[in-house]
Amino acid sequence: MTQYTIALLEGDGIGPEIAREAVKVFKLVEERNDVAFDLRPAPFGAQAYFDCGHPFPDETKAICDAADAIIKGPIGLSHEESKKIPVDMQPERGALLPLRRRYNTFANFRPVSLPRALAHFSPLKPEIIGDGIDLVMVRELVGGLYFGEKEVGVNEAGLRYVKEVLEYDEEQIRRVLHEALQLSMRRKKVLHNIHKSNVLKSSVLWNEVLEEVAQEYPEVEIRHILVDAAATLLCLNPGQFDVMVMENMFGDILSDQGGGILGSLGLMPSACKGPDKSYYEPSHGSAPDIAGQNIANPYSMIGSVAMMLEDSFGMAQESKNVWAAMQSVFGAGFSTPDLSKPGSGVKMINTDEFGDRVVEALAGMPKAG
Repeated sequence: MTQYTIALLEGDGIGPEIAREAVKVFKLVEERNDVAFDLRPAPFGAQAYFDCGHPFPDETKAICDAADAIIKGPIGLSHEESKKIPVDMQPERGALLPLRRRYNTFANFRPVSLPRALAHFSPLKPEIIGDGIDLVMVRELVGGLYFGEKEVGVNEAGLRYVKEVLEYDEEQIRRVLHEALQLSMRRKKVLHNIHKSNVLKSSVLWNEVLEEVAQEYPEVEIRHILVDAAATLLCLNPGQFDVMVMENMFGDILSDQGGGILGSLGLMPSACKGPDKSYYEPSHGSAPDIAGQNIANPYSMIGSVAMMLEDSFGMAQESKNVWAAMQSVFGAGFSTPDLSKPGSGVKMINTDEFGDRVVEALAGMPKAG
């Protein structure tokens, strides 16, 4: 039997609720396969700061260091609660960015998938959605503006100022481009390169490195598109995209727009890949306004489990089964109140019930050979 150790960072807000549904899936996958998961919970995020004095405590670092992979829930509290935490200890700065830096998770993969069973969630017109949307955004995750040098102060004129540096070297660019091109080879062999080279020198270097790296993938068609045009076309014609690659801030913005065309970030899991280990997380926030109400949909958290099964543990068929099980629940006409309104023609169930129905559907699927 193969054994894996998984750090389980439940996070804040609705994090513990949707994490419980992910655990149900892990347990069933164990029963269906010759595998054992050692799930090790650890505090992480805003609540960790209040409980432990730090949003990424040393005990959590030790658990993550020892794990084969990490799954984390959303982090952050309400605006008022967040103001009680020192700026540098707020969960994004004090926990999330250090997590990425610690494990050098340089490549973020966010699938934007809208099969027919989910099409009714999208605000886009049916003629734009067509047969569905199926693309993956690949985002560089540990460089650029978010990780550059930062300075605040008062200048000689007595005016407050801020300076934040956008910095990349060619190796940081090259390695994420390889990931995107390799994914393109496994899919439709088309890569959209998202840039802003008409303004930013960082994009000029990005494109130069892509031209070099692309020579190793002659079968992949490279299509260059400015980031503002890409934002427009994601709404007007998302079906033209398959794999999109971009730097950190562009990826942050466009991947959230990807959630918008699906109808919710609650339908968007993600994987953050490093050279030694990866972590997996929902793309949405912690939704403190609905925490504890058992109405949050666990789709993105369970989808993150599916991505982990394939990418970290090589269980591609069982990953597909988990995706199919989740989508079958929507396909049967069920939804949770956070995604659908009364009168929308769907049958309302709560967080627990959604997870139970996913597990029931998965249990009825053929096991991997």
